[in-house]
Amino acid sequence: MASIRVIPRLDVKAPNLVKGIHLEGLRVLGKPADFARRYYEQGADELLYIDIVASLYGRNNLIGIVEDTTQDVFIPITVGGGVRSVSDIVALLRAGADKVAVNTAAVKRPEFLREASQAFGSQCVVLSIEAKRQPNGSWEAYTDNGRERSGLDAIEWARRGESLGAGEILITSVDREGTQKGYDWELVRRVSSAVGLPVIASGGAGSAEDLSRAVHECGADAVSAAHLLHYGKLSIAEAKRALASAGLAVRP
Repeated sequence: MASIRVIPRLDVKAPNLVKGIHLEGLRVLGKPADFARRYYEQGADELLYIDIVASLYGRNNLIGIVEDTTQDVFIPITVGGGVRSVSDIVALLRAGADKVAVNTAAVKRPEFLREASQAFGSQCVVLSIEAKRQPNGSWEAYTDNGRERSGLDAIEWARRGESLGAGEILITSVDREGTQKGYDWELVRRVSSAVGLPVIASGGAGSAEDLSRAVHECGADAVSAAHLLHYGKLSIAEAKRALASAGLAVRP
């Protein structure tokens, strides 16, 4: 069994690391690079940077932050928010990113996923899906940091993203994000069952047990957390010990 990855999620607005609930009501926490270094030193497997207003304003402001981070952080970094073109990807990779997470641009033009994967390899392209549960029990994919409806069924969109060349799926429950009530278990399970790609569970982690449950019961290959880590409720080492105690393989 492949090692389960523990991935801190760092949502960024302008120069600041922020955290909210349901991707809203943001609170400034500090400098993103400072948190990134702390998580690297604690043993994080990867980092996830998301510019949460990039699509709204039509640009990504993370290049400088990524350059700063990679001076002394040496684990894979995925960057999302405002990635709209091959040239955007080139700029982020040159800054030190290893992968890009694409949401809004892929919904608007799905062929962008194919173009990106052909240019940089599927391993570089993460399809980010921000999902909200609908009254009929399905999930709709949203864009612009959970602000705009896409009309796409999130599970079907994950399948299509795989066929278009995405190498990984980041599935975020907007309903659970920031609540610490646990991931949307059924959503993670449905996406994991629908695709043959690695799936990162995101949105709602409130305990070490939530992390292991996302893997054991729902089939996630990686777990992303923000509030749990940013506020010091759990360290990376504690998260990995909990996963190992649950019988899961983790990296040292």
